[in-house]
Amino acid sequence: MRKSFGLIVLLSGALVAAGSGPAQADPVKFRIGWIAMPASRAGYLTEKPDLLHHYNQSYTVEALHFSSTPAQLTALASGELDIAQLGYSTLGAAVENAHMEDVRLIADELEDGKPGWSTTHFTVLKDSPIKTIEDLKGKVVATNGIGTGLDIALRWVLAQHHLQAKTDYTDVEVNFPNMKSALAEHKVDLISAVLPFMYDPELVKIGRTLFEQGAETGPSELLMWAARAPYIKEHRAALVDLMEDVLRMQRWYFDPANHVEAQQIAAKITKQPIESLNWVFTKGDFYRSPNGNPDLRTVANDLKMEKELGFLKGDIDVAKYADLSIVDEASTRLGKLKEE
Repeated sequence: MRKSFGLIVLLSGALVAAGSGPAQADPVKFRIGWIAMPASRAGYLTEKPDLLHHYNQSYTVEALHFSSTPAQLTALASGELDIAQLGYSTLGAAVENAHMEDVRLIADELEDGKPGWSTTHFTVLKDSPIKTIEDLKGKVVATNGIGTGLDIALRWVLAQHHLQAKTDYTDVEVNFPNMKSALAEHKVDLISAVLPFMYDPELVKIGRTLFEQGAETGPSELLMWAARAPYIKEHRAALVDLMEDVLRMQRWYFDPANHVEAQQIAAKITKQPIESLNWVFTKGDFYRSPNGNPDLRTVANDLKMEKELGFLKGDIDVAKYADLSIVDEASTRLGKLKEE
């Protein structure tokens, strides 16, 4: 009788389990790095939850703030970050210096200097005697991190004007929110003003653009999303769901019909007056591919610039370190849009 009773219990349990359907796996938590908002999508991803059709089902997000892309590369290498914002310069560092052969570019974040769109302003004080790039000789210039895309771009531009770091000028690191005060207090002579800081009314009042990055270097892939190949393989389905939601969200923000609400959200997350954010998610903003794919030819050109400066010893086959199948599948689900 005990055997029969035990068998009945086992069968009953099996039937209950079968009736309850397949077990649901916990959603994947993506730890995604960000630097500045509203440039970094991860920082405001959850502000429009109705656009995130897969959130809390296949994935969740923990947005982690970093001051620069090299700091994110270190976190990606140590396993403290799952998706990092890398610039072209940190891709070069990942491959050549850190020997991260498994690093993969998976999506576009933003492109600086796309014709018709915004670009970084390199800014001096309005009353500064610095009138030309050559006048930076003997001066102190600031970027958000040595070896970042902005730092490489600035060094390259100055090198074209026969100015070399350390011998002809001093290059220092300043976090973006502190750039304005560093300039105003004469701690530095030139700052790299990115969005949203370049449109800060106080900076506009005291500052003058010496030159624009896009005009000097052409387009640059300033930020891209990157992950490691084994992680992509393990979580590919959730990554596609994430990118589908990210692209849906991005398209919503850039739709002129949603501009007022998008502007209100930007004011909330940046704590800036709404009247100072008319540029956000318009052509006054940085360019973002509506289909999520970075321009690998632009990345290759950026890396050549980095090599010219001596930061890279050899050429890098960019396509080898990219996996665009995720954004391709995600944009196919939504319907691909024409690129600008």
